[in-house]
Amino acid sequence: MVRIRRFENAAEAASQGGVSAYGKSADGSAKVRGPLHLSTGQEAVPAGVCAHLRRDDYLTSTHRGHGHTLAKGADMGRMMAELFGKATGFNGGKGGSMHIADFSVGMLGANGVVAAGLPIAVGAAHAQKLQRRDAITACFFGDGAINRGPFLEALNWARVFALPVLFVCEDNRWSATTASGPMTAGEGAGARAAALGIVAEQVDGNDVVAVHAAAGRLVDAVRRGAGPRLLHAVTYRVKGHVSVDPAPYRDPAEVAAALRRDPVARARAAYLALPGAQAAALDAIDAEADAEVAAALAAAEAAPWPDASAAFTDVQTTGAGVWT
Repeated sequence: MVRIRRFENAAEAASQGGVSAYGKSADGSAKVRGPLHLSTGQEAVPAGVCAHLRRDDYLTSTHRGHGHTLAKGADMGRMMAELFGKATGFNGGKGGSMHIADFSVGMLGANGVVAAGLPIAVGAAHAQKLQRRDAITACFFGDGAINRGPFLEALNWARVFALPVLFVCEDNRWSATTASGPMTAGEGAGARAAALGIVAEQVDGNDVVAVHAAAGRLVDAVRRGAGPRLLHAVTYRVKGHVSVDPAPYRDPAEVAAALRRDPVARARAAYLALPGAQAAALDAIDAEADAEVAAALAAAEAAPWPDASAAFTDVQTTGAGVWT
């Protein structure tokens, strides 16, 4: 959780005026360009879920996927380089924040289209079943995605074929700039899953211990061949839709209440309440995360830009066109 928080803080600073110790660069220029969707405040969900995933398990993410990617084991340095648009990034600097993927750790990709990761996850899980593997697929999506068609299609297909997929609804209460509650009929993700015969469990998404316990039960069931499961993790996105969005459409009291439930602070307090707990152990985690982020920033800053010829690679074509 601390690694994710530090990464998001650094990426946010880099998008708003460059980066030097999480601040502005000498010329004040932004180092991360384009949309940057932060997962600040949601760290307990990917941390709690991905702790139960193996390297050969698959994961699909969303446009707000930095936390999922880090928790699945992707290299932070290559992630930062991708945000900077550098050649050493996971996508050679051409994908940016919303298109990070690392197949080596089973991270099949972030996705800029709401709900698009759901059918991709189901396809991956169907492949795992056909291959008779005991690996599973974890599919992260937001509350806004449950009101789009791919949600129903994916859950229906997964249930019909009893696929090894864990659906994780990361309910941060906001669909871009619209409160999702008033726009969602019925009881939400869990009720819709149950209507299709999928076991669902709701959890406090800001309590990493609770998330870890619930995810453990569901992952175990999926891995044993019990079919799909859904985890509804209720959390909150404390930042605006994108890093430059001040979110004036939200009630300040709502944000203040969410900050009091900060998952990182809650985890720290819970640990320190244990007999024999040492604050120095947590301070060491903070320092290690700071050092990792600083190294990632320095490497991204020093990395080369993609060669102009890279614009013509990784392009899908039917063969009719010829690049000149």
